[in-house]
Amino acid sequence: MKKKALLWLLAFILTLLLAVYQRLSGPTYPIRGSETITGITIHYKFSRSWTSGRELPVRVSAANPGLEMLLHYRRYPYLSDEKWNKTAMKKIEGGFEASVPGQPPAGKVAYKVEATAKGKHVWLNRGQPAVARFKGEVPTALLIFHVIFMFAAMLLAFRTGLEALRRDGCWQKLVPWTLAVTSIGGLILGPLVQKYAFGAFWTGFPLGGDLTDSKTLFAVLFWLAAFFMRKKSRWWTLAATVLMVTVYLIPHSMLGSELNYQTGKIETAKEVRGSTLKIK
Repeated sequence: MKKKALLWLLAFILTLLLAVYQRLSGPTYPIRGSETITGITIHYKFSRSWTSGRELPVRVSAANPGLEMLLHYRRYPYLSDEKWNKTAMKKIEGGFEASVPGQPPAGKVAYKVEATAKGKHVWLNRGQPAVARFKGEVPTALLIFHVIFMFAAMLLAFRTGLEALRRDGCWQKLVPWTLAVTSIGGLILGPLVQKYAFGAFWTGFPLGGDLTDSKTLFAVLFWLAAFFMRKKSRWWTLAATVLMVTVYLIPHSMLGSELNYQTGKIETAKEVRGSTLKIK
């Protein structure tokens, strides 16, 4: 009993570490930082995910009357005939504020901020644009259940893999639970979330190149194989665990849904990059 409790604790710690990594590594995680110009420190936090149809607020913190801020933005991927739009940021209490126009679901906008003081210029985030993707509103309850199931799947995967490493382990009893929770979270709740966010249930293999959908499908297939082979070999279970960890190490939403502004269709980022759009 004590060994089982320790294994559950270890699985929970590993899951927690992976959850933190997922939270910090994805392309939707806000960009934070600070820059200094003529002794003035400017703090910024650039959002990279926003609700479609709503203006994206861009705010920076810098209380100084001699400072001016300029917001630059353009649709992404960049159209060859489209230039950067510029707008002066308004002074507000404690800083400056401006907004990026709202976009349709899966639409993206690149934006960056330029600061000027006493004739000197500095780009926040070293001039690297933040790319924000817009998405439809997902019901909170659905999103919560999806997240719970996906990380419960990771917890069970770690616990099942640890059990399979034991010579007297009973991993066979855990495999069905891991398969079921992974399938519900990834193949049922996941597509529902995507439908609300981007208007399509599935854009991964074999229908498209969405990496999140595709990696989830392969994880479920490996756990399905482990389920049928659970009484014959532990190696399928260990392989499924390793694949599951690999899946979660790939940042969430990488190569995800993206609006092709030239065709008006929602594709994957990989497909849009390979289209006739010219990236600058």
